[in-house]
Amino acid sequence: MNTTLKKPRVVIGLSGGVDSSVSAWLLKEQGYDVVGLFMKNWEDDDDSEYCSTRQDWIDAASVADVLGIDIEAVNFSAEYKDRVFAEFLREYSAGRTPNPDVLCNAEIKFKAFLDHAMTLGADFIATGHYARVRSIEVNGNTEYQLLKGLDPLKDQSYFLHRLNQAQLSKAIFPLGEICKTEVRKIAQQLKLPNATKKDSTGICFIGERPFREFLNRYLPTKPGPILTDEGKEIGQHTGLAFYTLGQRKGLGIGGVKGYQADDGTADAWYVAHKDLKNNVLYVVSGHDHPWLLKPELEAEDASWIAGYTPALGNYGAKTRYRQQDAQCQLVSADDKKFTLAFEQAQWAVTPGQSAVLYDGDICLGGGIIY
Repeated sequence: MNTTLKKPRVVIGLSGGVDSSVSAWLLKEQGYDVVGLFMKNWEDDDDSEYCSTRQDWIDAASVADVLGIDIEAVNFSAEYKDRVFAEFLREYSAGRTPNPDVLCNAEIKFKAFLDHAMTLGADFIATGHYARVRSIEVNGNTEYQLLKGLDPLKDQSYFLHRLNQAQLSKAIFPLGEICKTEVRKIAQQLKLPNATKKDSTGICFIGERPFREFLNRYLPTKPGPILTDEGKEIGQHTGLAFYTLGQRKGLGIGGVKGYQADDGTADAWYVAHKDLKNNVLYVVSGHDHPWLLKPELEAEDASWIAGYTPALGNYGAKTRYRQQDAQCQLVSADDKKFTLAFEQAQWAVTPGQSAVLYDGDICLGGGIIY
C-alpha cells in the first residue's frame, strides 16, 4: 500500500524578477509541489522599449528551468484592461490619482490568477510580495490576518490591503520573514539568471515610461490656467488629469520665482489643489505650505480584511506607500467609508490614493481617499 502523502501544490506567480524567483525556491525547500505561472497582462505596445514582457518571460522560464519546476504562461490582458486599466483611466479623468497596483492585486493577482491556479489543482498561490499571513482563532472560527513584511524598507502590505478572507486563506508570501539583501544573496548563491536584475517600477504590468505621454494616448488634453494661492496666473497646465497633489517637477513654471527665503533662495512650487469645475490648477510655494497639510481625511470604497469594521480608536495609517505609519484616530467607520484624524497634519493627501489602516503590524484594510 502506498502511504506517500501528496505534497500540497502551490502555484506561484513568476514575473521574471528576483523576488518571485527566490520565493519559488523557498517553497520548494519547504516541501511544496511548486508550479510557476507567468502572467501577461498588457498588449497595447508589447514591442515598445517600455514593455519588457518578452524578456520577463525568458527570465521566468530560465529560472523555472534552473529550479526544476514547470511553468505556464497565461494571458489576463482582457481582464486587466476591463477591471484595472478602465478604472485607472476613470479616476484620472475625474481629477484623482489612482494606485493601479492596489487594484491589480485585488482583481488580477488574487482573483483571475487565483481562479486559474485552482484549475491547475493548486492548494495555495504565492507571490513575491514582502508581507505575511497569520491565522488566528476568533470565537471558534479561523481568521486570517495580513501582516507587514519584516523588512521595513520593502513591506508591501499597503498594496495588499484590499484582499479578503477567502483570498488570504489561499495566499503564501515566502519573503515576508526575510530582507531584500538576503533575497539577492540567495539568488546569487543559486546562480539564478536574474540574480542582478533590477527591480521593476512604474505602473503595474505596464512598466516604466514617460507618464504624461502615456496618459495622453488615452485621455484628452484640456489646457487651463495655473494660479497661485493668491490668484495670480503664472502659467498654463495641459489638463488636470496629468498632475497630482504635491507634484513639484514638470509644471512648466520653472522661470517663475516662488516666495523668497531669508537667504535669497526661492521655494519650489507644488501642486496644491485642482479646481475641476473651473479647470484651474493651483500651486503654492514651499513644501510646508498650509494648503499641502491636512489634519484629517475621508475615504470611501472601504475594504476591511477581517470582513468587519474595526473598532473606533487609535491606529497607524499610511496615505502613500513607503511613508512611516502616521498616528491617527479612526473617528467613524462602516463598510463603505471612514474618517481619520491625525496627530500631525499629513502632507499632500491625494484623492484617489489609498488610506491604509494598521494596528501595529496588522494591516486592517483601507479605502480610497476623496
